[in-house]
Amino acid sequence: MTNYKQESHYRSLLKGITWRIIATTDTILVVLLVTCLAGECSLEDGLKIGFIEFFLKLGIFYVHERIWQKILFGQRITKKRTLMKTISWRVLATTTTFIIAGAVLNEFDTIALYIALTELFTKFVLYYFHERLWLKLPLGKIRQYLQKRIK
Repeated sequence: MTNYKQESHYRSLLKGITWRIIATTDTILVVLLVTCLAGECSLEDGLKIGFIEFFLKLGIFYVHERIWQKILFGQRITKKRTLMKTISWRVLATTTTFIIAGAVLNEFDTIALYIALTELFTKFVLYYFHERLWLKLPLGKIRQYLQKRIK
């Protein structure tokens, strides 16, 4: 098992973008599912919530990622540490989703709560595996690739 190493800002940003694509797709599908189960299918609300969430949570994700960079630097990479990082992200992200859903739906009711709780479970699994996949990608490759493209 290896130690956790400092990731570049490029890597954190790209990691955030790939996660937001996965997570926003999940959010749109969850909103559609929950609103349909409530008898008011709304792809429009799903897209609104997903759009706001994409940009807002990208910033929150980046800050969360950089904080965890400091916490984990030099420590052993374990599934338990990935789990702790996943839990901390889910608390932030699910709370944010509830607030965004309530604001878009103009009501902080059971629909907004069901959206947040449903994504709590779906995204917990998706985030954990996204994180483990990124741990397998070698450090420095993204920065080298981007530097070649920018020149």
